[in-house]
Amino acid sequence: MQGNLFYGCGTALVTPFRGNRIDFDALENLIDGQIDADIDALVVLGTTGEPESISEAERSAIIECALARCARRVPMIVGTGANDTRTAIRRAVEAQMLGADALLVVTPYYNRASNQGLIEHYTAIADRVEIPIIMYNVPSRTGVNLEPRVVAELAKHPMLCALKDACTDAAHMTDMARLCGDGIAIYSGSDECVLQALALGAHGLISVAANVIPSEMHALTMNWIRGDTKACRNLAFHWMPLINCLSSEVNPIPVKAALGMMGKLEETLRLPLAPLDAARREALRRELKRQSLIE
Repeated sequence: MQGNLFYGCGTALVTPFRGNRIDFDALENLIDGQIDADIDALVVLGTTGEPESISEAERSAIIECALARCARRVPMIVGTGANDTRTAIRRAVEAQMLGADALLVVTPYYNRASNQGLIEHYTAIADRVEIPIIMYNVPSRTGVNLEPRVVAELAKHPMLCALKDACTDAAHMTDMARLCGDGIAIYSGSDECVLQALALGAHGLISVAANVIPSEMHALTMNWIRGDTKACRNLAFHWMPLINCLSSEVNPIPVKAALGMMGKLEETLRLPLAPLDAARREALRRELKRQSLIE
């Protein structure tokens, strides 16, 4: 699956919990619902999946469950990033061994690596696997920004063939497209910025909102790819109030609240994440009702 991993919308899946345990039944149901809604790819153990609150044994079980349920119906991408390169390599090798189609590797957080450190980190991981890697830039969470010139250098490696970019700065997005867009597949990592990213040539979106509205986010991105930019824009405008509610607090707090209201999972987070506060919860509930997603 080299080159273009997918076109359209991939969902950054939540990890359902029931009490202190992973709710594998809910995870399987979410995967089935996503695929039935024509989603183009699935991501487990990305930011939305609360990976830093999950044990190594739980990680393996989640990957095995997700891959078995997905059954190659869409690409299954596994988040394997860490702020320690050795851990990131071990996770990447394990995910490949378990059957992942591709890896999502976030920049090392907290350590705040230099540009040379980032190059060496990603290269060390890419040298150890034989499946595609999506580099993941989310500076608001990591404190590190993957600069376009660094991505352009990394894109010379055959395994480093895609980027999920959640930087919302317009100049950064433009430079990334200018310097890297012909060499790698770029996916927006921000539902709010999907129109700008698509206009700059992104291959699609890795979406949080698609947990709640998968068919709609699929349609939004595919309309653009097929050339119907007006339909894409209209869908983006229509769903932007809900997208804003889903980004009103740290991800995945609001999206788990929404899925809980929709009866798709138990609204359980692991500390240090805490439930959505009353005011934001009420705003989210009103928007879900307005869109007929709940009664």
